[in-house]
Amino acid sequence: MRLKKVKGAEDKINKSLYIVKDPDYYRGNFKSLFKNDNPIEVEIGMGKGTFIINKALKNTNINYIGIEKFDSVIVRAVEKLENLEIKNLKLIKMDAIEIDNIFDKEIDVVYLNFSDPWPKTRHEKRRLSSINFLKKYDSIFKNSKKIIMKTDNRKLFEYSIKSFTDYNYKIDEISLDLYDDDIKENIPTEYETKFVSKGQKIYMISVYKNI
Repeated sequence: MRLKKVKGAEDKINKSLYIVKDPDYYRGNFKSLFKNDNPIEVEIGMGKGTFIINKALKNTNINYIGIEKFDSVIVRAVEKLENLEIKNLKLIKMDAIEIDNIFDKEIDVVYLNFSDPWPKTRHEKRRLSSINFLKKYDSIFKNSKKIIMKTDNRKLFEYSIKSFTDYNYKIDEISLDLYDDDIKENIPTEYETKFVSKGQKIYMISVYKNI
C-alpha cells in the first residue's frame, strides 16, 4: 500500500506529548510512564488512532499504547489528540518487529485490528498472527496472554485461528460476522466503519493462554 506523505508530519509527531520518544528507556517499567499500576493494553498497527483513542476514553482505569510505524498515519492520530487530555494513552512510532525489544513482561492485552494480511507465502513471517510474532509476544505479556483480533480478510482469519491454536492458545470468543452477532462493547476502527458501510463481514477472535 502506497501512503501519501503528509506535510509537517514529522514535526507534529515530535512535538506531541502523546508520543513516547525513547520507548526502550521504559522497557519493563512502562507503569512509571503512566504513574500507576493499571493494566496496559497495546494495539499493534493503530492506524489513525480511532480505536485506541476511544478505548482510552471509555476505560480510564486501563492504560493504552498505540503502535504505528508510518509517519503519514500516526500523525492523523496526533492531530485528533491535539485538543484532548487523555492521561491513560501513549503512542509509539515503531515497527512491530521490534516489540519484544520495547516491552518486557508488562502487557495484558494485544489488539490486532485489520492487520496487513501479507497474502504471499514467502511473507508469512510478517503476519502479526504468525508463530514468528506469537513468540515475540511471549516476552511482553505480564501474567497471562490475551490477543483480540479483527479483520475483514477471511483467509487471514482462518490462518490466524490455526496459528493461535497451534501455539496452544484457547479460543475465548469468536465471530464470523461481528455485526450480526451480539458482541458487547465493540469499538470500531476507521477501516471497520468503511468495510461495514460496504456490507463486508468483520471477523473477530479473542484468544488467551495462561502463563
